[in-house]
Amino acid sequence: MFRSFLTVSSGTLASRLLGFVRDSVIAALLGAGPVADAFLAAFQLVNVVRRLLAEGGLNAALVPAWLKARDAEGMTAATAFAGRVLGTVSAAVIAAALVIGVLMPLVIAAIAPGFVGRDTLQFAVDDARLMLPYLAFAGPVTVMMALLNAQGRFAVTAFSPLLFNIALISVMVALLARQQEPVQAALVMAATIGVAGFLQLSMLALRGAKLAAPLRISFDPEMRGFLGRAVPGMIASSAPQWLMVAGAVIASTSPSAVSWLYFANRLLELPLGIVGVAMGTVLIPEMTRAVGSGEPTAIAHAESRGLELAVGLALPATLGLMVLSEPIVRMLFEHGAFTGQDTAATAQALIWLTLALPAHVLVKALSPAFFAREDTLTPLFATLKAVVVAIAAAFLLGHMFGASGIAAGVALGAWSNALALIRKGAATFGFSIDAEARRRLPRILAAALAMGALLWLAAGALPAAGSHGFVQAASLLVLIAAGIASYGLFLQLFGVTGWREAVNAVRQRRPA
Repeated sequence: MFRSFLTVSSGTLASRLLGFVRDSVIAALLGAGPVADAFLAAFQLVNVVRRLLAEGGLNAALVPAWLKARDAEGMTAATAFAGRVLGTVSAAVIAAALVIGVLMPLVIAAIAPGFVGRDTLQFAVDDARLMLPYLAFAGPVTVMMALLNAQGRFAVTAFSPLLFNIALISVMVALLARQQEPVQAALVMAATIGVAGFLQLSMLALRGAKLAAPLRISFDPEMRGFLGRAVPGMIASSAPQWLMVAGAVIASTSPSAVSWLYFANRLLELPLGIVGVAMGTVLIPEMTRAVGSGEPTAIAHAESRGLELAVGLALPATLGLMVLSEPIVRMLFEHGAFTGQDTAATAQALIWLTLALPAHVLVKALSPAFFAREDTLTPLFATLKAVVVAIAAAFLLGHMFGASGIAAGVALGAWSNALALIRKGAATFGFSIDAEARRRLPRILAAALAMGALLWLAAGALPAAGSHGFVQAASLLVLIAAGIASYGLFLQLFGVTGWREAVNAVRQRRPA
């Protein structure tokens, strides 16, 4: 499982790093004013759909269903089932895109009520409509990614999202070089998103098209049952994005707050993507096989290793982002129209928003235990409750503390989600943690705390804000690398794992 996890994480890391480049150029082009708020609100809508489908949502429902069909009826039946899913999902997504396009002013007013009565509303509607063609490609992309994941072919699905960011970055660099006016630049960037989706679909079609044939649109009882399980799972798997939408609803009433929260959340997306997407992609097939075998030892092994990987990567990322929030934001985004005031506000929001990271990762680690048992309603209800908690908390805290209070409200919503899954799982089937995990988890916590303490002590030596940009960036990157190295050293000193064990896990191939 570690080998597959590393493959998915590497692809996600590359995509997220390109995403930082993309967002840095967006900040330089648009800054943090009304045009940026409008574009980022529209882009957040597309991101929710993209994550809802492509980054774990539909995968969580389709992988267990496809494996069950293959094991019970053979590969031909599984391929035919996949063809019906591909045709039906694609048709449904295209229809939904057309309806959303017509109702876009109402949609934007719902997710950003603070835009109503301002030019920002029309900017956001125009941008969002230009982004809608991406949805036509998101459906088939999602199905083919899930089918490749079910067969253990993680590399193609992990690296295909790179094309999305490469296309956007290429266009935005050209716009920056031409010093394009922000409103026009936002429209061109919005139109490019559909092209980026087409490139990703083309790449996956070369490898995954034969896994879903013949292509059919079907609403027979089997398909209705699948969709009835899939839709709740898709919503539940996208909990971090729904919580950010909840935060944006409140933030839309304050100028620039949507932008500050967006850029803060983008930093959270790096560790969440590396851990969360990999957990959803790799752990769901592992849990499905373990639950299907009925072996308590296999179930405990899958749950324990997944929890260790989640905690072992989420905790140091949380502490690192909190300690280094302002220098990281300054290095990535303080260029062009993005000012020092924007940096300070974004960094403060990031500190509070980072508290949600361990909860998000716990949800990613716990949800597969429900999905493998074809229970998608429990994660759905936990997500809906978390959104309500986030809106209420963000409303109250936002009035008192601005964007930072909204970020804290989002974090409270994330912890509500995680705690609800823990309580429900413990009451229904119980979580099986083996002796090795009980030994390792406290030591992982100790290693992360030790690393965080060292980073906090060393952060005071970073160059001041007025220093040369290259000096700031180089110093920060050296400190981050030192933090990673020290964490690895503490893991070894505390007897959690060593480099030799990690390398052996990467080299080991899972039995067919």
